[in-house]
Amino acid sequence: MRTQDHHLEELYGLPAFTFPEHCGVTTTLPEPHAVAWRIGGERWTTEELWVDTFDSFCAEVDIARVRALIVGVWGDPEDTDPSEVVEALLAVRDRMPALRSLYLGDITDKECKLSRITQTDVTPLLAGFPALEELGLRAGDETPGIEMGEDHEERRIVLKLRFRALRHASLRRLVVASSGLSAEVIQGVGASELPALEHLELWLGGPDDGADHEVADLEPILSGARLPRLRHLALRNSEIQDEVAAAVASAPIVPQLEVLDLSLGTLGDDGATALLAGRSLTHLKKLNLHHNYLSEPLRQRIRQALEPAGVEVDVDEDDAEWYAEDDGTVVRHICVGPLSY
Repeated sequence: MRTQDHHLEELYGLPAFTFPEHCGVTTTLPEPHAVAWRIGGERWTTEELWVDTFDSFCAEVDIARVRALIVGVWGDPEDTDPSEVVEALLAVRDRMPALRSLYLGDITDKECKLSRITQTDVTPLLAGFPALEELGLRAGDETPGIEMGEDHEERRIVLKLRFRALRHASLRRLVVASSGLSAEVIQGVGASELPALEHLELWLGGPDDGADHEVADLEPILSGARLPRLRHLALRNSEIQDEVAAAVASAPIVPQLEVLDLSLGTLGDDGATALLAGRSLTHLKKLNLHHNYLSEPLRQRIRQALEPAGVEVDVDEDDAEWYAEDDGTVVRHICVGPLSY
């Protein structure tokens, strides 16, 4: 199973630089525009609140020139969502006109497994930063929480990633890494007007980690109607990868793509056969099927069909894991799912 053992080393083509966690530390800071600023300490060592560190950052750095920002641990990601982070960023949006790239949840598996990272509604970030070109995040399934009502009574709430339909004219890259993506998020992305989007990467996951989507939820994305500039489509880490592949095979969006990525999931011969029988893929620069359950004859068929046309093909099975139940049913595992807890 794949793990995230290290924090991001770069964002927006800029090297990552972690802002000092404590105000007053003697450090020579780089030019504001020259790095991707990372804010957020390790989960088990952080004493200062993320918003306090961010306040120090805003006081010591000319944030008007900051182009890329990486949000790390904001507290305990298992039961605390980053809503305060979102509020803090929106509070200074007028002071950050140069911000072009934001990553929310640069959290290693040691700090918190992907499946347990609590997220929030990220739509206000896109609405608040209309010039943003890149948004990336890591999110787990829904998490129960408690809030205090005006009557001082505790109420159970659900903390989870939300992405509501919107129009954003500048966003070029959207990455949502998840082990259990909800239908609500997929539908929100599909219903959004994103005319500049070139790279879309969704980790779909499986029901054991909260995924409740169906292949039909992908149809607005696969139609390409609202994504005229999309060139890189990644629908990864899916427990229904064969069904996804079959839907992609006849999708109107395929001819405009340069990269098609159906990696990290449970892809088998049925899905691969559907791809070969569908729309031509010889125009692609790359087809990524890494981590799969293909038979060797199918691997060879894919290579023979595409590599002579100059397509880079990745059909490496990697560490794909499976087991057979007592009745003979074969169970395949996605790359990042229940076994990677």
